[in-house]
Amino acid sequence: METSSKTVLVLGASGGIGGEVARQLRDTGWVVRGLKRDLPTAHAQSDGIQWLRGDALNAADVLAAAQGCDVIVHAVNPPGYRDWDRLVLPMLEHSIAAARALGATLLLPGTVYNYGPDAFPLLHEDAPQRPVTRKGAIRAEMEARLRAASETGLRVIVLRAGDFFGPRVGNNWFSQGLVKPDKPVTSISNPAAAGAGHQWAYLPDVARTMVELLERRATLPAFANFHMSGHWDASGRELAEAIQRVVVAQGGKPPRISAFPWWLLTLASPFVTTFKEMREMRYLWRQPVRMDNSRLVAALGREPHTPLDEAVEASLRGLGCLPAHCTSKGTGQP
Repeated sequence: METSSKTVLVLGASGGIGGEVARQLRDTGWVVRGLKRDLPTAHAQSDGIQWLRGDALNAADVLAAAQGCDVIVHAVNPPGYRDWDRLVLPMLEHSIAAARALGATLLLPGTVYNYGPDAFPLLHEDAPQRPVTRKGAIRAEMEARLRAASETGLRVIVLRAGDFFGPRVGNNWFSQGLVKPDKPVTSISNPAAAGAGHQWAYLPDVARTMVELLERRATLPAFANFHMSGHWDASGRELAEAIQRVVVAQGGKPPRISAFPWWLLTLASPFVTTFKEMREMRYLWRQPVRMDNSRLVAALGREPHTPLDEAVEASLRGLGCLPAHCTSKGTGQP
């Protein structure tokens, strides 16, 4: 069932998941607004998105940008993992306040960080959230505040997925760990322990799922939370092996797969905040973590899904890791 109003504010529209969902909403007929602190006048209508000057840390800016919107997508995060404890919850509160004032639905891209090992290996939406990291504790508090707000009238959608990968450079393991953007793939640095299954999520599929959930928002519970199955890497090597296949198919030599240098993060983490946060998430690579998507399938009828090699090829091409003269056989879209 579709709802008739289609105006959305995407906070974080210049980022990875925010940008992808903003473009897909635009392409399906939504009027999309984005918020930027530094906005040149010439860019106010770029990419088919209505860009507004403002800051997610300013409640008045968020409320002004959301006027007339039926949906707020809260996909904004502090860059480089910095100042999470100080910035994340105030930004969310501004989105909650704006959505409540306007009667808008609030959508949050969720993570598995808010769950601890007691919820694994098969992760269900309503498993107890007992995080073991600082970032996980903040994510759990975000969802707790959204659930509380939903009990007093706010409509909330949370979509959790595995580690992102996709055609655009972003703050994710694929583009910052396994491969190096703008360089041919000669080696693959695999963070998973041997035999530890891992959940991956292709960004265009995640965004497509969000679009379809928003189209059905009037039929969903006040607090609707879902898991995507994405791409399940049962051995912890299947994604790396897919990268190998794609590189060879494009005329390259098979890149070697080596273990991710966790020791390097340990040495550098006192000096580099990003490395410190990445190291804290190592527990997710040491044991199988699989997400059950049966609730999502019940709501949508199926999960949008791009075949693995097609998704990997589109990602490598978008990251500049494949020869420019090669023509992709897939679109990367579900």
